[in-house]
Amino acid sequence: MAKTPGSTRTRGRARTIVTRTLWTLLAVIVAIIVVAGVLISWTIQRSFPQVRGEVQLPGLSAEVTVQRDAAGVPTITADTTDDLFFAEGFVHAQDRFWEMDFRRHTTSGRLSELFGESQVGTDKFLRTLGWHEIAEQEVEALDDTTRSYYESYAKGVNAYLKEHEGADVSLEYAVLGLQNPDYEIEPWTAADSVAWLKAMAWDLRTNIEDETERAILAQNFTPEQIAELYPAYPFDQNPTIVPPLPDQKTAGAVRVPSVTDSGIEWSEVGSVIEAADALLGDPGEGIGSNSWVVGGEFTDTGLPLLANDPHLGAALPSVWYQVQLRCSTVSAECPFDVGGFSFSGLPGVVIGHNAEVAWGFTNLTTDVADLYIERLQGEQYWRDGALVPITEKEDVIKVAGGADVPLTIRSTVHGPILSGLTDDFTSIAEHAEIAGAPAGDAYAVSLRWTALQPGNTAKAIFVLNTAKDFDDFRAAAQVFDVPGQNLIYADKENTIGYQAPGLQPIRGAGDGTVPAPGWDSRYDWTGYIPFDEMPMVKNPAQGFIVTANNAIVDDSYPYFLSADWDHGYRAARITELITQTLAEGKMSAARMQEIQNDQQFWLGPQLAAAVADLPIDRKGPQAAVALLTEWDAQNSIDSPAAAYANVLWDTLGTALFLDHEPAPAPVSGQGRMFQVVSALLEQPNSPWWVDPITGATGRDAVLTAVVNRAYDRLAALQGEDVTKWNWGSLHAITLTSATFGKSGIAPIEWLFNRGPYAVGGGSSVVDATGWNLGSSFATTSVPSMRMVLDVSDFDKSTWIHLTGASGHAFHPNYVDQTPDWSVGVQRSWAFTPDAVAATTVDTLTLHP
Repeated sequence: MAKTPGSTRTRGRARTIVTRTLWTLLAVIVAIIVVAGVLISWTIQRSFPQVRGEVQLPGLSAEVTVQRDAAGVPTITADTTDDLFFAEGFVHAQDRFWEMDFRRHTTSGRLSELFGESQVGTDKFLRTLGWHEIAEQEVEALDDTTRSYYESYAKGVNAYLKEHEGADVSLEYAVLGLQNPDYEIEPWTAADSVAWLKAMAWDLRTNIEDETERAILAQNFTPEQIAELYPAYPFDQNPTIVPPLPDQKTAGAVRVPSVTDSGIEWSEVGSVIEAADALLGDPGEGIGSNSWVVGGEFTDTGLPLLANDPHLGAALPSVWYQVQLRCSTVSAECPFDVGGFSFSGLPGVVIGHNAEVAWGFTNLTTDVADLYIERLQGEQYWRDGALVPITEKEDVIKVAGGADVPLTIRSTVHGPILSGLTDDFTSIAEHAEIAGAPAGDAYAVSLRWTALQPGNTAKAIFVLNTAKDFDDFRAAAQVFDVPGQNLIYADKENTIGYQAPGLQPIRGAGDGTVPAPGWDSRYDWTGYIPFDEMPMVKNPAQGFIVTANNAIVDDSYPYFLSADWDHGYRAARITELITQTLAEGKMSAARMQEIQNDQQFWLGPQLAAAVADLPIDRKGPQAAVALLTEWDAQNSIDSPAAAYANVLWDTLGTALFLDHEPAPAPVSGQGRMFQVVSALLEQPNSPWWVDPITGATGRDAVLTAVVNRAYDRLAALQGEDVTKWNWGSLHAITLTSATFGKSGIAPIEWLFNRGPYAVGGGSSVVDATGWNLGSSFATTSVPSMRMVLDVSDFDKSTWIHLTGASGHAFHPNYVDQTPDWSVGVQRSWAFTPDAVAATTVDTLTLHP
């Protein structure tokens, strides 16, 4: 058919209309995207804190200034202690309130009120432990002055909440509203702050897992096998914190008592203990810390240098919040001039320094918790041949979007009954006859733990903050009971020291290494080690003190402290590096940082030697083994040899232990496993040398199979060219929010999570980026912060921590420190008023 001019014009008009319509639709879509972007940006940024100008806050008595540097770190200056801690509470809430709110729901066993029924099991466990209830008792027992600090802090938090709600407080509340629209933020209380100390004690627990593992192992392993898996601390190889008895005459002032004085699917994790651990991120491998102090005689400044890097579960935001608290005029009425690392939700400074003294912490790793097997008969339990009633308390768990869940909390004289709440404790109860219990109707497992009784640490923080000398420091240590920490010290009078604090139980029968028979009072605790008999060091002759969760004392100490120390490889390496440095000259702050970043893999050279001469018939594995011949044993980010060595180590551990028949053996604690495997490498015919995949037996045959398998694993991940392998990306850390970062919805997780970041180091390495043997090479526990304090000039001190000051996703200070942290860089740390003024970029004035 012939085309007519009219039909052509009609088609042209149609095309024009369609084109215009498409452009209109595209414009509408673009407009929607732009508007959505603006709304999302507004929603995100509306909770960012005001950091400049003036704010009026009813409750203050006088003007307070808040100076922030480029990293968002605040220095708070006030005339009175009430105003100082009021302002600290206000600033913590500005930057971190969602984190604070999540923490208090965890410590009080109320996660179900936030996230619904998936958290009921976790809440049952945490409510049974009763952290918040104990915190309330501790607040009631505080002296008036200390209580006023907590109450002023709470008033500051609540002053912020009075003017902010929902998404104005944090982006997380906007997301929470999709699932739980009726949630309302409650006022903050002093007990909410104190309860956090219980959570930290939980994160720093050590022996509970080992005691549980040994009890379960007894079902499938002989006592001899268990002893091989849990070797004693290698006193002949690795150091103790306090020198052993023969050296004490020349060790300076060292004392031990025997010598002298809505669309969100919240998945339930595999166990309630794992869920409780989610508070700080997966504790994973390597929870502990490094700290050491070098006396002025041996430093280039003539005064002490002190280093500290606590190892905790990776968290976003970081568990730490750096702050400086300064009284306008330091006096008896207002004695604070202190800077360092605090916890959001807790007033004061936990680790740091004031104008005169500096201090650091590492986990004490003493055994302060025991499991007891209780022999039950109905609602009673046996005690020394008589039946006594189980203590019961009724409680209710409120559930967002669901019905209330009743809870009966049961306890014995030892503490709460935990079997029935976790698989491991329930398994111990079900196999109680393995633990030597007599025949009975039923069994349960209860927990005795120093953190489950009112303590004094809530006060100790402020005694530390205002200490002026070593005696003040020890006075703080005397009331620092839970969590037990190795405390190290330095001051401007050139004194260095160490004090072991904490409630350390004295046991009757038994040593706490396995669950004890609860029906026999001979196994009860009989008291606590007197403080004056706890290990202490002051100005040792060697000129330095190292604590890295290693044994505090040797077996000559008259009290039992633990059978489950970290096995001391980090402590030995730090001691070696300090000794080498001092043999060549003076210690510097820069050298202290270098030691913190040391990445030597202790077992690496022994593994390399063990596989060097094996008959490997494949070119790929041959090239991989050849990498180890020139390796410096450093787990460096870009090292191909470190990548292969760690995959080899993981493959070997999996073959020997996790795939062991008839039951797997635990591989938690790589320092322990270093010692286990190091011994096995000297026993080529040990029964442990069995490869379950190839059926090979004997050391060399198993190692040959493992060498090939490790190559295949790494080649699948990073290619067959061994020169292009690297440890950093294999061992990378993804910073994950403990709440919405694990929601299971990718766009929501994208909002809050960051990374991955390549890192070096490893488990039981000085640069302790822990990973889980037999699971994943990804970093799960970290040096949560690093600091080097220069007592000669605190303005020359340096610091860094894992993420940033802000808890607000997309804020410039959310993860601004992570790139430096990941490569071991530290930043300067202004302290004096002039130095703070020089680094201040924002000033906020708070008015009554």
